[in-house]
Amino acid sequence: MAETTINYASKYSDVIDERFKLSSVTTEATNNNYDFSGVNTVYVYSAELAELGDYNMSAGSNRYGTPKELGNRVQELKLSQDKAFTFTIDRRNSDDTMMTQQAAKCLQRHIDEIVVPTIDRYRLSKLATNAGVSATFSYAKSSSPYEHYLDVAMQLTENEIPTENRIVYMTPKFYKALRLDPLFVGTSDSAANIAQNGNLTQIDGASIKVVPSSYLPTGTNFIITHPIAMCSPVKLAEYNTHDNPPGISGWLVEGRVYYDAFVLNNKKKAIAISTVSESNSTENSEPSEVTDFSSMTVAQLKEYAETKGIDLNGATTKEAIIAVIEAYEETN
Repeated sequence: MAETTINYASKYSDVIDERFKLSSVTTEATNNNYDFSGVNTVYVYSAELAELGDYNMSAGSNRYGTPKELGNRVQELKLSQDKAFTFTIDRRNSDDTMMTQQAAKCLQRHIDEIVVPTIDRYRLSKLATNAGVSATFSYAKSSSPYEHYLDVAMQLTENEIPTENRIVYMTPKFYKALRLDPLFVGTSDSAANIAQNGNLTQIDGASIKVVPSSYLPTGTNFIITHPIAMCSPVKLAEYNTHDNPPGISGWLVEGRVYYDAFVLNNKKKAIAISTVSESNSTENSEPSEVTDFSSMTVAQLKEYAETKGIDLNGATTKEAIIAVIEAYEETN
């Protein structure tokens, strides 16, 4: 184990060269619609809908149509992220470093630089993996970042997602390409704002959050989401500073945070992701719906397999049918 290095002060400034840090960038993109008080798991039901048909006055019975039992699906939301940290500050080390190792300040530093970014990255990864709309973009000179963004955003509109309160998490690379796009600067609703103060905080009504590329999955250009899409409970955030605990002359600092992030099955279509095109082609892919097999019933899965010409090889359970479909689509 490597030894801990303490730089003792002879006569140095008592102002620490702090690292840069970001406030949480994902809080406004989540909701707290579900209560986890006293439990670590919540089950959410989503009901199926009946079809709207014509009323048949001439029918002897069932004038409203043929009734069918209304089904429902259940989704389990179980907290899984239970993280902790701890460190000590010896009283002599604190005194000999001109008190720059103050426990309270060190604790806040860990919250700002470790806890908050970890939760942000986790939430963004959940948005990315559960996106119901996906598209790819090529950075070739002939491609317009703004046109690509509009294509993706309009697919969310087609999905009946509210245009108000949308949020876009964007990499610096895509943000730069967007700012340099003549089509965007000349025609977007943000053009006047850019001309006045140089700031770009919104794009067609959606709030822009430019985040470090390390916050997003590799190859991501941007993620569009809406607060209705993801709930992210932080059930426990406990931080303690113990003064002179047994066996230590100084301070013992401990921190623990218990949290998670969930995208409901019916809300996946409120999330869209754009990734970098893997090829050198100048062509961008059109936004497409991502099929969520986990939210489908066995009957729906069988119907999907039949329309795609997939042989289920006798699979009857939901898990087995999904495995056959996914294996087929990976190779075709």
